[in-house]
Amino acid sequence: MGASAVDRARVAALLGREPEGDFEVVVRDAAGDPVVIRNAPFLADGRPMPTLYWLVGRRERRLVAALESAGGVRRAEAEIAPEAIAAAHRRYAAERDAHVPADHRGPRPAHGVGGTRRGVKCLHAHYAWYLAGGDDPVGRWVAEHLTELESPVGPGGADGEGRR
Repeated sequence: MGASAVDRARVAALLGREPEGDFEVVVRDAAGDPVVIRNAPFLADGRPMPTLYWLVGRRERRLVAALESAGGVRRAEAEIAPEAIAAAHRRYAAERDAHVPADHRGPRPAHGVGGTRRGVKCLHAHYAWYLAGGDDPVGRWVAEHLTELESPVGPGGADGEGRR
């Protein structure tokens, strides 16, 4: 796993900081800009990284943040069966743990989506996994509810950013 120098620089610009570990871009927008990265299970200093998929696209992060600010986490937890969320956490953990070397000794990444033990902590992490092809009912819920954020000005609001 390793991003090109161009992708590393672009992801650093999108995050506003240098990434702390290896990653690869797994989802890009129509212009080729990174939207989702898949992280290595450990950071460069050896610390476990529980978040396998990270939403880095500026527009996508802004829209999901608006959904979270409007009570999206509570709404998603109320509308999605707890067992469906728990099953998604198990699938995510299994996918992430498959990237941990069999001979690894020491601390390991733990729990489900974004390191969550149960319920929903971060819509961004769920949506990132969903965009990367993950079977995530919360990410699917986010995708369905992002349309609520369209303003009367048009798709994407007053800044003119359109939907893919």
